[in-house]
Amino acid sequence: MKIYTRTGDEGVSGLFGGERVPKDHLRLAAYGTLDELNSLLGVLGLHLPADLAGPLEAVQHDLFSLGAILATPPSCASLLDQRMTRQTWSIAAMEADIDRLTALAPPMTAFVLPGGCPASAYAHWARTVCRRAERDVVTLGAQEEVHPDVLVYLNRLSDWLFSLARAANALAGVPDVKWVPKG
Repeated sequence: MKIYTRTGDEGVSGLFGGERVPKDHLRLAAYGTLDELNSLLGVLGLHLPADLAGPLEAVQHDLFSLGAILATPPSCASLLDQRMTRQTWSIAAMEADIDRLTALAPPMTAFVLPGGCPASAYAHWARTVCRRAERDVVTLGAQEEVHPDVLVYLNRLSDWLFSLARAANALAGVPDVKWVPKG
């Protein structure tokens, strides 16, 4: 199979089901941001200690599935295979891991700035891309129907990434960078 198709050379792209839309369509922006997040998680994984990296591949698979959901217009939702709409890592499992990660870090006494060790900085960066993906999905949802699981997953994932960033700093022996208001 060739990587190039030449079908997008005129600024349009195909959705699952065959519909062609401009490359700046809200649906493409939403799943494009998920793709960006997934790529960044690949980089993050290179910097995480093994005891923190466990769920990362499941999250990457889930983001690919969520991208498939977003690449499918509501009129073609019946074409989605059940396997594409089922997340590997459940919300309950993600919340349990957020609790585990939170327990690894000292209690929060202030807002924290992105930074610390490299793994923490990458996790914070991924968190901000996740939040942008969430905003893109909300924007799309104002125009077209969006599967509700997508927003729930992204909202919880950004919390997980925040907790992961703090845990990475704690395990590296690097304190969180606290925000100190000036004035």
